[in-house]
Amino acid sequence: MNITRDFTGRPRTAGPELPPGQYDARDTWPVLSAEVTPDLSPADWTFRVDGLVAEERTWDWEQAHALPASSYEGDIHCVTGWSKFGVRFGGVSLDAFLDVVRPLESASHVVAYAHTGYTASLPLADVRGGRAWIVWDHHGEPLTPEHGGPARLVVPHLYFWKSVKWVAGLRVLDHEEPGFWEGNGYHPRGNPWEEQRYSGD
Repeated sequence: MNITRDFTGRPRTAGPELPPGQYDARDTWPVLSAEVTPDLSPADWTFRVDGLVAEERTWDWEQAHALPASSYEGDIHCVTGWSKFGVRFGGVSLDAFLDVVRPLESASHVVAYAHTGYTASLPLADVRGGRAWIVWDHHGEPLTPEHGGPARLVVPHLYFWKSVKWVAGLRVLDHEEPGFWEGNGYHPRGNPWEEQRYSGD
């Protein structure tokens, strides 16, 4: 696991903008990864959506960039306790990909997976309706490898372990299938405002 030094030990302060148990990370963006950062270039990156869809599809870097551009500006929250305000990501809304493949009526969940094999489970409703993005820039600069570049999933209303780095695709399912951290005791949904950190919270 890759972890930024001294990302712990800061006071956890509560306030109107912070979910419970979080602190303001301010100018830092801690690096936490369950796997070694891959050597993945834009030319090698692909994104696939399959499973319970009308038409399975894979996009390469150029094809993904040809979709309507979209951006997110707001806050992100990590299950380890830090939050960042005013973060800006640029990329494509996940809706643009899902509208092409057309999930079936029976679809209820997705498993997002990385080029490294990491996975995260998400309700389909949490990645539709302008709530999730595939992003490749951060504050106008290319997303760095340690933060998931060349492209990552961003689901900002949930804890950030759901925002899969080096994202490679989504598998659309009619049931919940635990991902890496969900299978290791983390909460199946991960809503920071309800402090859903671990199974049973």
